[in-house]
This record gives sequence, structure tokens and C-alpha cells, in this order.
Amino acid sequence: MEPNVRFWIAEPQSFVRRFLQWTELLDPLNLFISVENIEKARQLLFTNEDASGHALEYQTIREAWKRSLSTVHPDSGRPIPALFRPAAFLPFTMPTVFLSMMPAKGMMSVVLPQVSLYAYTTAFNIINGNESYSRQTPESIVLGAGVIASSTFFGLIPYLIQMKYSLDNPWIKRVLPVALLTHVSAMNVFASRGFEPIRGIEVMDKEGNVIGHSRRAGRKAVQETAISRAVLFGTSALIPEVFASFFKRTQFFLKNPRSLWTAKLSCTVLMMGLMVPVSFSMFPQIGRIQCSNLEEEIRSSTEETELFYNRGV
Repeated sequence: MEPNVRFWIAEPQSFVRRFLQWTELLDPLNLFISVENIEKARQLLFTNEDASGHALEYQTIREAWKRSLSTVHPDSGRPIPALFRPAAFLPFTMPTVFLSMMPAKGMMSVVLPQVSLYAYTTAFNIINGNESYSRQTPESIVLGAGVIASSTFFGLIPYLIQMKYSLDNPWIKRVLPVALLTHVSAMNVFASRGFEPIRGIEVMDKEGNVIGHSRRAGRKAVQETAISRAVLFGTSALIPEVFASFFKRTQFFLKNPRSLWTAKLSCTVLMMGLMVPVSFSMFPQIGRIQCSNLEEEIRSSTEETELFYNRGV
């Protein structure tokens, strides 16, 4: 069985345990793990079939799990490109979220953060999504380009409205971009991983034996990831806006109006630094689904009552 799949199936299904695990996997140093070190870690895990969660007290095994889980795709078993490993998500998305929430000073100041944000998240969703269904590289490129263009367009809507119409209510001016960011971030996951509910993803038993491909499991995997992404970006954008509205009323701001930029940036960094591991931990990496909820051909192929699938990140 693929070591990463074996680990996540054996891992206790508690939010706190998953959160603590993700705080380690999101270590920025994981971006610099070489392919050679990844292969060594994987070889160690393959030669120690019983090196599951209960063996984490051994430092060598612990480090091998960390390297494997943070750099290798559980479906293909291949290393994830460094720029799209889970540890890269925060450094790449945080600046674009912050800039996209700043007041518009021109069309380019609005368009560039939106394009950068959705270009990265679209590629991240596709690369870290489920890979157990058949797909061709050209169709992934065409899908990704379409998702980036549409997500950017919808993300620009609140700024285009503000440019055309005079919105006097400051809450509407700030809440509308947050609401659109939340909604578009979720729809970006649905669109970029749209093949999974159509073609189906692998479902397996607790031993890792593939039972079949399920469209319902694919739909569940995408829905869970979309919810987690909406919570991530919605919270990370809303809290700094609320904080900024109260900060503007303080004497410190009246004396130092330029401090708003620094304060809002600090709040955004803090919130995203917290919400990234929270959102990744909301649902298990290897999800569970009752066999009774799957297609007839899968139900008739096994006597198991519960099957597993890779949710993706």
C-alpha cells in the first residue's frame, strides 16, 4: 500500500490530531527537501510496513513520515513540485489575499492580485487534487486556463461595481469583496477539480485494495475541499477588515494614519497563518464514505461497509 495512504487511514480521525500534524507538514523547510532525500525517506517507509502512526516516537521514522507526507502525492506516489507543495500555499497566497483586499488605486492594482491568486490556487488545486482518474495534460491545461480566467473575472466584479457606481456605505465597499472572495474560492475548487465528480475517483478498503471508481466519492471529496477553502479565504479576509475598521477609531491611527497598512498586513499574516492548517485539518486527508452511499456496481463488488478515498488538499 502507498505509505501516505497507509498513514492517513491509520491516523486517528480527530481535528486536533490532524491540526497538529499539519502544523509540521506546513513547515517552509519542507519546500527544500530534495528528491534524493524524499526517495530515501520513502524507501525507509516501504521497508518498514509497520511504521505507522504508533512508531512516531522513533526520530528517523518520524522524519521520514514528515518528508513523505509533505512532498509526495498519495495517489501517484510522485513528488509534488516544490512550488505547489502544501508548505508553499501560505507564502504564495497570503500576499495576494492582502493586496486584493486593499483599496483600488487603478485597474492594474486590482487585476494583478486577482490573476496571481487564482492562477496559483487553480494550479495548486489541480496538482494536489485526486489523480486516480484518467486525464490528459492538454485537457488539464485548457481546464486550468478557463478556471483562471473565469475566477479572475468574478473576483473583479466588486471592484468594477465600485468604479462604476458610487458606494457610500463603507461596510458594503469592504464586505462585498470578502463575500466574492469566499464564494469564488469555493467555486474555483469545484471548477478546477470538475473531472472528479464526472469520471469518478478510486475508493479502496482499509487494506488499500481498490474497489472501483466512484463519482459520488469524487463529489464528496471536492465539496469538502471547497468548504475548507471558503472558510480559509473568507475568514482570512473578513477578520482583517473588521480589525481595520476598529483600528481606524483609535488615537494611535489618528496620529499615525500610515500604520493602518502595517496593522492590516500583520493581521492578515496572523489569520492566514492560523487558518491554513485549520482549513487543511477540517476534513481527513483520506476520507471515509459508507458503501451504502456509493454506486450499485461498487456495493456489489465488496462486503465492506466503509470505504476510503483521497480527498486531496
